Amino acid sequence: MAAIVYGRRVPYAWTWNEETFVLVPALVLAYALAVRRLGAPRWRIACFGAAAVLLLAAGVSPLHELSLRYLLLVHLLLNVVLAEWAPLLLVLAVPSALAAELTRPCVVRLLTRPVVALPLWLANYALWHVPVLYDAALRRPHTLLHLEHLLYLATGVLLWWPVVHDVPRRLSAGARALYVFAGFVLAAPIGLVLALVPHAIYATYRHAPERLLGLSALSDQQLGGVAMAGEQAIVFFAVFTVWFFRFLAEQEHSDGDLPR
Repeated sequence: MAAIVYGRRVPYAWTWNEETFVLVPALVLAYALAVRRLGAPRWRIACFGAAAVLLLAAGVSPLHELSLRYLLLVHLLLNVVLAEWAPLLLVLAVPSALAAELTRPCVVRLLTRPVVALPLWLANYALWHVPVLYDAALRRPHTLLHLEHLLYLATGVLLWWPVVHDVPRRLSAGARALYVFAGFVLAAPIGLVLALVPHAIYATYRHAPERLLGLSALSDQQLGGVAMAGEQAIVFFAVFTVWFFRFLAEQEHSDGDLPR
């Protein structure tokens, strides 16, 4: 619930968000029980803590209220957090023993296949940026928007799973690098289109209660599109670099094993 003072909505208010206050404690409890039973190194626990902080910031901080009614820029950045940053940290937080348990069901083994996970993530990401659906979700923050955020998080976890874990199937370093590169190339046009469209396409932000930061609706959209594409480039390029250099190391090691 947004703060309203003297009949006026406060754009920088902290909010009560049932989605966040149910999801984050549930994740924390489930992860704590799993770690207590199976154990996990500290760096994985730190990754989970970082993901929880990001989810809280996206759901209850002033960023949430700004994203709902005032600034498309903020909403697009939070979409990246929910669809890419937090899922990557959650996947990194899963210890190997827990990963093996989670991937036993056939449906999970299917959904974490790269040829399934990447198209699902891309389709979900693109669908929610269609203006009609985007504005509809903003008009229904307690139902449709919750579904949008949960699907961002779920498909994001599927996206990163084959990059991080060796179960249910192990990809080579080269295959992982190629997969991440493909993800970036295929997702980047969404932000670039928003930056290049010559008019504001989302009604919610065209009719925002206030114009903040001196941004027009079009400038807000253009800046948001550039920022979203830039954030994606940073995350995907960082992960791609890790696996690309591992691929080079593997090739060098293989060449060193050849008889001379």
